[in-house]
Amino acid sequence: MRRRQVEEDEDNKERWMVSYADFITLLFAFFVVMYAISSVNQGKYEQLTSSLGTAFTGENTPQLNNPPDGNAEHANIKGLYGQPSFIRPLELARRNDKQRREREAMTSMANNLANHLAPMVLEGKIKVMQNNRGVRVDIHDSLLFAPGASELQPIASGPLNEIAQALKTNNHAIQVEGHTDNVPIHNDKFYSNWELSAMRASSVVRMLQDSGLDEKRLSAVGFGASQPMDDNSTPLGRARNRRVSIMILYDSLMPNQTDVSEIAPDTPTVIRPTVTPPPEDSPATPAPATAKPAPAPSTRTAPPASKPATN
Repeated sequence: MRRRQVEEDEDNKERWMVSYADFITLLFAFFVVMYAISSVNQGKYEQLTSSLGTAFTGENTPQLNNPPDGNAEHANIKGLYGQPSFIRPLELARRNDKQRREREAMTSMANNLANHLAPMVLEGKIKVMQNNRGVRVDIHDSLLFAPGASELQPIASGPLNEIAQALKTNNHAIQVEGHTDNVPIHNDKFYSNWELSAMRASSVVRMLQDSGLDEKRLSAVGFGASQPMDDNSTPLGRARNRRVSIMILYDSLMPNQTDVSEIAPDTPTVIRPTVTPPPEDSPATPAPATAKPAPAPSTRTAPPASKPATN
């Protein structure tokens, strides 16, 4: 069988134009996409900014307006003429940043207090600490009061004035807490340790107010022996528990006097008792018995009431 001759294709000198056309097409598409990205649709951008601002902050973000001259092409991406428009950070992030800055300021104030009260801190009569409520200054009761008394001693004016001067530079709420040991007290002035601790806290509050602190920042609390720092079974532990603590609170713990909501009680349902009539065949009511004469009062006198022991 005779074989066909394979015709050899001649080289096409125009094949490069196919690759060149593909390259030009891709380059044209690239520049079209770049142009579409660079052209900002002002209306759609306003809607996007408003939607994202509402989603992140929960508040309506004001939309951008055209400038007074009506030239929207040269309008900058700004809000309300000159104020930059941006998506505000999350509320949680702002709150965490505020708490961090407040904690750093409280740490600086605690260091300042410790430096001003350094001699008494080294003697162990005053202790400055920082916790999740704020800065706490523990003052030993022997530095402020006589045993079993609530009146401040003359030597108490020194450290209390130092603390008051250091606290004038801020507006944090101040809570003065009185603490005692578990040894019961009962005399003509104090019925228990609750009254003693509350009166001691009130005396310190009065001294701080006289030193120039605003009374709206101050409050007094008596804890008695309910919050010991040490074991009350030893004299040293009881001495540590007898103290007055000055708490400088974080702003987040300050009461908001304007946010007040009155709660009204629910209207109670009055249930009236029903009177059941007596049955018809009930026997007649017997006549009341003759009352017996009251016995003559006894001439025996009651023993006098015992008086409570005093500490």
